[in-house]
Amino acid sequence: MHEPTEKGAAAVEFALILPLLLLILIGIIEFSFAFNAQLSLNQAAREGARYMAIHNDSGVAATQASQAAGRLTPSTVTTTFTFSGGGSSCSAGKQVTATTSYTLQTVTGFIDGFTGSIVLTGKGTMQCGG
Repeated sequence: MHEPTEKGAAAVEFALILPLLLLILIGIIEFSFAFNAQLSLNQAAREGARYMAIHNDSGVAATQASQAAGRLTPSTVTTTFTFSGGGSSCSAGKQVTATTSYTLQTVTGFIDGFTGSIVLTGKGTMQCGG
């Protein structure tokens, strides 16, 4: 039989461990959303660089990149283009690098209190001229 002083010990132990388990669960959820956003940005940058390398139209290429960003809202993704050897256009022999950026909105807001806003970036590089 149990001693009378051990009554409710399991409830107390559970109450002590529950915050730690919830913190781990929230961390897993936040990390998975951040990882998904990073993968989306990388894909968007590759798509923007590919479009720019073929069509040499930075306005449409930036729109294509934003729309290719998966679950991220297109208006929240910014895309910039740089070219090897300088300049502002994609000519044969150059490489174009598309850089996408996005300010991560965390699900719980818990991480924001410690780190502030988190800016994620993705990069993609393609050879100009197809």
